[in-house]
Amino acid sequence: MGVKGKWLGWVQACVLGAALSVALASHAETSALPQTIQTVKRAVVAVGTYELTRAPRAQFRGTGYAVGDGLHIVTNYHVTKALLDLANKETLGVFTGTGETVRFRPARVVASDPAHDVVLLAIDGSPLPTLKIGDSSKVEEGWQLVFTGYPIGAILGLYPSTIRAGIASITPIVRPAPNAGELDAKMLKRIAAPFVIFQLDGISYPGNSGSPLYDPQTGEVYGTLNSTFVKSTKESVLQDPSGISYAIPSRYVKALMQQAGVTSQ
Repeated sequence: MGVKGKWLGWVQACVLGAALSVALASHAETSALPQTIQTVKRAVVAVGTYELTRAPRAQFRGTGYAVGDGLHIVTNYHVTKALLDLANKETLGVFTGTGETVRFRPARVVASDPAHDVVLLAIDGSPLPTLKIGDSSKVEEGWQLVFTGYPIGAILGLYPSTIRAGIASITPIVRPAPNAGELDAKMLKRIAAPFVIFQLDGISYPGNSGSPLYDPQTGEVYGTLNSTFVKSTKESVLQDPSGISYAIPSRYVKALMQQAGVTSQ
């Protein structure tokens, strides 16, 4: 075999080796995902309110997940910001369990960050399994992640579902406005304090707000699903919302937990 033949053989070996490495990595991810989902589901809760005299008594608002000591829940701020009907004893809380075995546990807000649309709730009773918060500064475009939550939970019931979502872009929360006429108070406020978000290639639905975005192998959380908050400025020029999904990076959850004195796993 000549020098050219040896060189071509070496190149082919390198290409095959790289392809095999990618295939093995993909298989490892696929193999780990079912177990990871089962672990994550135990930490995922529905967030809503309960009112004894209302029909239906339970009102679903979004998704959340347990962190720290198992008695703290992360979700979106917009999921909890609506005023409670205190006159009729409406109570904010989380729903644990699935299907017909759902249990309501009252919750209270212990720390909130409206600017980044995250909030930390506290519950009483026995601790829930928890999720570890990862370092969102390490996330890169092209990462393949998943999220678990309750899409359209009020209609489909509290059965958590998992959706694959790659990081399509790491992008500013506010797009540049071509003219001043498109600016409103909300957009001006976010322009003054801009931050980046994760644009995803997986579709989320109402009810997915607050779902954890996590690594399919380790279960580490790198973001919190969000559409309502982001679309109000990111896609304000559109008459109808797009199918694009977004997530708030986990660094803001970490900061909120530190503020409340809650440590991650």
